[in-house]
Amino acid sequence: MASVDIRSVKKSFGRVQVLHGVDIGIDDGEFVVLVGPSGCGKSTLLRMIAGLENITSGEIRIGPRVVNNIAPKERDIAMVFQNYALYPHMTVFDNMAFSMTLSGASKETIQSEVNRAAGILGLGQFLGRYPRQLSGGQRQRVAMGRAIVRNPQVFLFDEPLSNLDAKLRVQMRAEIKDLHQRLKVTAVYVTHDQIEAMTMADKIVVMSDGNVEQIGAPLELYDRPTNLFVAAFIGSPAMNLLKGQVEKDQFRTEGGALLPLPKDMGSRPAVYGIRPEYVHLSPDNGLDARVHLVEPTGSETQVTVRLGETPLVCTFRERMHARPGDTIRIMPDRALAHVFDAESGSRIAMN
Repeated sequence: MASVDIRSVKKSFGRVQVLHGVDIGIDDGEFVVLVGPSGCGKSTLLRMIAGLENITSGEIRIGPRVVNNIAPKERDIAMVFQNYALYPHMTVFDNMAFSMTLSGASKETIQSEVNRAAGILGLGQFLGRYPRQLSGGQRQRVAMGRAIVRNPQVFLFDEPLSNLDAKLRVQMRAEIKDLHQRLKVTAVYVTHDQIEAMTMADKIVVMSDGNVEQIGAPLELYDRPTNLFVAAFIGSPAMNLLKGQVEKDQFRTEGGALLPLPKDMGSRPAVYGIRPEYVHLSPDNGLDARVHLVEPTGSETQVTVRLGETPLVCTFRERMHARPGDTIRIMPDRALAHVFDAESGSRIAMN
């Protein structure tokens, strides 16, 4: 196992710069998720760690070694791709053993390591099958098994679950997290799915347009987003973000609705943020809100309302019997509200 240190890394394709000086420190044994929208540079950064893309400037260290000019096969990493990349003419055993066979390992060592990995991943009964005889989830386990037998210092995952259906993605998320907890190996995982990032990561790196927006533990990013981009990207359903004006201890939306703030903040243009689950039903002293859309999920009900002309998404644990057109009374939790600067988008600290 080893740490990964990314220092002032830039990447350009011709005149187009796709990474603008990225700095990330990944501790030994840590599970770090790079997350962001398509085109933000996360997969390019992962490929640079792997050695599949050259670094324009900056430095990448794996353990004590600077690996900028070291070939991928000499970096002691293993990569799991979204398309499995299995050899169709080889059995599961042969696919998992392939890298060890190339390195000249003995048959006894190969047998032992493949059986160990198959036991961890529940693949023992499938070792004699071919990839075409396996489900998508089983193929992804084989791809992970092929990485495990190499005993690498660092695992790299490039959107490994994007080809799976929703139910299987949930199952595989749990399996990868459990695998990491058992192996204690350093892992860097790329995804555009912020739910994967929240549920799997020790630390999340949020990226946008080739820049790092925020680095932190999942709940740190959820509870204290550093700017509007992170606030909007992390969380499902997304945080409500309403434009308007701070007026002492209230926020006036562009539609004229008044929302509570935890303290006197003077007066300034701003963006008010509140997560849907922090908007509560308040029949006695709440704000009148007109129901626009009701979406029950079983465990909770997502309701889109309008405060005047201002739309707001609420998530209620209570059973809801309201219908579109009805009026309900709601109140955001002022202690859990956020205020962002209207110009820079940066979060304004309120405590």
